Amino acid sequence: MIKIDFMKTRENARTPQRMTEHSAGYDLYSANQEIVVIPPGKLAMVPTGLAISLPSGLEAQIRPRSGLAYKKQIGVLNSPGTIDADYRGEIKILLFNFGEEPFQVEPGMRIAQMIIGRHEVADFLLCEKLDETERDAGGFGSTQHH
Repeated sequence: MIKIDFMKTRENARTPQRMTEHSAGYDLYSANQEIVVIPPGKLAMVPTGLAISLPSGLEAQIRPRSGLAYKKQIGVLNSPGTIDADYRGEIKILLFNFGEEPFQVEPGMRIAQMIIGRHEVADFLLCEKLDETERDAGGFGSTQHH
C-alpha cells in the first residue's frame, strides 16, 4: 500500500474513498458551496477541495463515474485527466454534460474517480528505421480480422 499525503483546501472537502475492497478507483466528491448547474453541451470546473502529494513515479488519473455517465450522461471532459507528482494545487474536475437535460452538482456529491498508477520515464532515441512487426504501419481498424 502506498501512502499519499493530502490536504483539504476547502472546509467541506471529503477524503477520497474506495467503495469496495477491490475497487481500483477512489471516489472524489464535489466541494462546491452551492449547487452548480451544468446545461446540456456545457462544462463546469468543479472543486474537490483536495490537494495531494504523490511520490515520484506515480500519477493520479481522473476518470468519470460509470453511474453518472450511464444515468445522467455526465463525463470528465479531459478523461483521463492526469495529476502529476509535482502538482500541489487543488484537484478540480472538468465535468461535461453530454445529455439533453441540465445537471445539478450538489455539494458533497460523488463526481469522479481517481486511479493511482505508476508510470515510466522514457528516453527517446532518434533512429533511421524501426523494427518491423506484422502490423507495421497499419492504423485505425487495421487489426480487425476479415
